[in-house]
Amino acid sequence: MNKKLQWLLVCITAICLLVPGTSFSAEKKLKVAFALLWTIDDQGWTTGHYRGIEYLREKMGDQIEVAYTEKVRAADAERVFRGYAEKGFDLIFGTTFEHMDALMRVAKDYPNIRFEHCSGYKTSPNMGNYFTRMYQGEYLAGYMAGLMGFKNVGTVATQPIPEPIRGINAFTIGLIKGLDEAGVQYDSDKLNTVVWLKSWRDPIKETTLAETLAARKHDLIRQMADTPDTSKAACAAGVPAIGYGTDAALAGADCTLVSSLFNWGPYYVETVKAVMDGTWELRQYWKGFEQQGIQLSPFGSKVPQDVQTKVIAEMEKLSQGEDHIFAGPLYDQDGKVLYAQGSSASDSDLLSMRVLIKGVKGNIPQ
Repeated sequence: MNKKLQWLLVCITAICLLVPGTSFSAEKKLKVAFALLWTIDDQGWTTGHYRGIEYLREKMGDQIEVAYTEKVRAADAERVFRGYAEKGFDLIFGTTFEHMDALMRVAKDYPNIRFEHCSGYKTSPNMGNYFTRMYQGEYLAGYMAGLMGFKNVGTVATQPIPEPIRGINAFTIGLIKGLDEAGVQYDSDKLNTVVWLKSWRDPIKETTLAETLAARKHDLIRQMADTPDTSKAACAAGVPAIGYGTDAALAGADCTLVSSLFNWGPYYVETVKAVMDGTWELRQYWKGFEQQGIQLSPFGSKVPQDVQTKVIAEMEKLSQGEDHIFAGPLYDQDGKVLYAQGSSASDSDLLSMRVLIKGVKGNIPQ
């Protein structure tokens, strides 16, 4: 063998020893960052996102590096996002509506980074948005309540914007379906009385409103806030509750019949994998049970087995993509037709919903 060939073989061997293998685990880890609205132990919105982060870590292991910042409000959001971008993060999530504009500004300045925004509507070539059809879980909770004969529900609502409004309506649609199936008579004008926090979380006011609803003899109290205080106050007053976002029973509200749960983990894994394999693309993601974006908590001990069976069967339909919740005939509070027989609300209608249906007592505040 001549000296030139020997030298070539030595060089090839050295290169093989130095260059990592083709599997992603041997390459640079994907760096993923999250800006969180509140603390990871808030037992509500942020806890739900943090559980999604934990799920992501569990599924992706040492293929990724994850960081997060708590209590990121609108005023500080741009600084946090730019900080992650400057540190070389590959994928950055803003996890609440008020992060939207700050994330848009930063995304434009870093076109090679992927950005994802939760619950908003703005996009750019490298910034998508995502949300889940939580109204499906609220519909199932209402269906369960109706099957159990609850017909004078009190709801502590949050902000008077389309997201909570469609949740109130979906719950009421389910409530009516359950009552009709159970053969229970009811007053169609005041099945679900709504009072408003005008906030996503306000534990003191939540408690006061829940206590007021209980004192007015409502037979079930429904939580919509990002904390479990509505449900806990209901339990303390001896009234059953329905939780929201995370499992209110685990937070001490032991009278909770069921909670509708956000389940962000599968989306986080799907998105990270898309960035890793180069298939990430701009999208506006809005899925429900069919993509495991929503879950129900375990039922409370006072929910009869036959009711559980019916609710689970209805949930299975949603899991198969059969979402007919807002199908007509559907009427507003004054009896005006919103959707006639054979028609139904479009996604655009749902995302911009500003009307309450018949069965809801209360107004949408300005």
